Amino acid sequence: MINIMKFVWNLSIGIGIGFLIMALNALASERSQSMKQIRYKTQAVDGVKIFYREAGDPSRHTVVLLHGFPSSSHMFRDLIPELSGKYHVIAADMPGFGYSDQPPSDQFDYTFDHIAEVMDRFLDSVGVNKYSIYIQDYGSPIGFRLFLRHPERIQAIITQNGNAYEEGLSPFWAESIIPYWKEKSPANEKRVRDLLTLEVTKYQYTQGYSHPEYVSPDSYMFDQMTLDRPGNDVIQLALFYDYQNNVKQYPQWHEALRRYKPPVLAMWGKNDPIFLPAGAEAFKRDVPEAEIHFVDSGHFALEEDSGTISGYILAFLNKKVK
Repeated sequence: MINIMKFVWNLSIGIGIGFLIMALNALASERSQSMKQIRYKTQAVDGVKIFYREAGDPSRHTVVLLHGFPSSSHMFRDLIPELSGKYHVIAADMPGFGYSDQPPSDQFDYTFDHIAEVMDRFLDSVGVNKYSIYIQDYGSPIGFRLFLRHPERIQAIITQNGNAYEEGLSPFWAESIIPYWKEKSPANEKRVRDLLTLEVTKYQYTQGYSHPEYVSPDSYMFDQMTLDRPGNDVIQLALFYDYQNNVKQYPQWHEALRRYKPPVLAMWGKNDPIFLPAGAEAFKRDVPEAEIHFVDSGHFALEEDSGTISGYILAFLNKKVK
């Protein structure tokens, strides 16, 4: 009888512990899923509301995603869930892009220097002070300015068609934008204004893609919607003109790479009509250990290769960031 009672007691204890373990596992799984869920937020910086997407556990290493032209954090909609299971991810819309405020150009200085200052204060305001950066297109000059300001904060640089070398500039620049740097004539301004049309926006999302049918029309239509807002054309003209100062800064970026030696991962849509594959290979000149990968895609390679690109990122960060 005593043995039977001991058996029943042990069985009940075992069942209780089993249920407790199941409950704890369920709670952990629920928390993990809630952390992976994208949160949509805004943060005021100097009176400008910055919209951002956030996912993952804030106690983990942060990856800051910096978008390009004419896009926004929307371009990272597929990448964020793939990274947030292991990392804390933040992707903000720069002023004048996406859902962030678009202050009038006579009230806000639309230069890459100023936008980098705003993004720096944004990261401070949301409590991010050590992070890796993912840079694409315009995200590159913003990211490198953050790197020059705070080299100790940036743990790794991940560039996806985020150029930092003159050899990465395709003929597109000489044909469309460089003449505008030399002279703001009506003819040169027209060439630049033509870059703000739906035809050119769609071109950036289809040219060089191995599977253009994978590209959701939502991507370029959303970008065009923000480009078509009243006053946004003036903003984009200012940034096109100011881009020449990015090229002038290239030597500073290269020196910083050589001096601080951050881990670098360059992933390039090799058919990009705007930034050539040579721009990816050039990183090895200043960071010989840089990892270089090419995908058979175009400028916004995430549209069809987010799985491949996220795999490269996860493997890279697993090795380089502790």
